[in-house]
Amino acid sequence: MKIIKFKQKRSYSYKRKILIKDLVLKMLVGIHNFEKRKKQRVRFNLVINIDQNLIPNDKDLKSIVNYEQVIKTIMRITSKRHYPLLETLAEKIFSKLFENLRIKKILLRIEKLDVIKNTTSVGIELEKTRSNEY
Repeated sequence: MKIIKFKQKRSYSYKRKILIKDLVLKMLVGIHNFEKRKKQRVRFNLVINIDQNLIPNDKDLKSIVNYEQVIKTIMRITSKRHYPLLETLAEKIFSKLFENLRIKKILLRIEKLDVIKNTTSVGIELEKTRSNEY
């Protein structure tokens, strides 16, 4: 007699996201000479999709993707050097954040707040997904 085992059904399906809204940092970015000499305000917004199977543990911060660490990473990247293009800066941020294997997808918006008159901001929005995950 063959015994058939059924997999236990999950009660829920999760999409876990980390949100960082309106992080404003002063940094050197841009192709113009004045942008190479004077720091300007740059706003960052991120939506980070994380491993849906991640189980948070109150006693272990390594069990989650810590938004404070994400912010510190961006602050370190922006303080180190001048970036001619926002796209170059975005790729550096993607590269560092994807070192965390629990991060599956990142939507990143970067905006210069003071560079063009008569605008609130100018910038880019990029989305990058870890291969074979979605």
